[in-house]
Amino acid sequence: MRASSSVGEERAGSAKSVFHFDVRGSVAKSTHAGIPWLRFIRQRLGARVHFWPFDGWNIPAGRSAVAEVYPSLWSRNFAREERNGDQHDAYSAAAWMRRADLDGRLAAFLNPSLATPERAVAQVEGWILGVA
Repeated sequence: MRASSSVGEERAGSAKSVFHFDVRGSVAKSTHAGIPWLRFIRQRLGARVHFWPFDGWNIPAGRSAVAEVYPSLWSRNFAREERNGDQHDAYSAAAWMRRADLDGRLAAFLNPSLATPERAVAQVEGWILGVA
């Protein structure tokens, strides 16, 4: 990833770069703390896990997938009920993915319409699932 904003961050609107530490809404500390866990998952599961889109835009059948999400895209669409903010973010991401899968929209989000140069950058920098 580069220090400037990525194509995915720009399209998401208010998503923060993983290089912006100590700013309001920053995800940098949690992102960098999670990177060793992603390596651990890759080492333990090998080919059984697909890191989207780094391993490709199409997820092979029978594989679990790890993808970046931005819960703010969907959290307002679901009632908060008794969940705290983090719980509601997780619920919203899972509920959105379930709905998008059931109504056929998820496939399009897994293969976003990007110009060739954007797709090349996103394959290296990553992409946010749900961003058109």
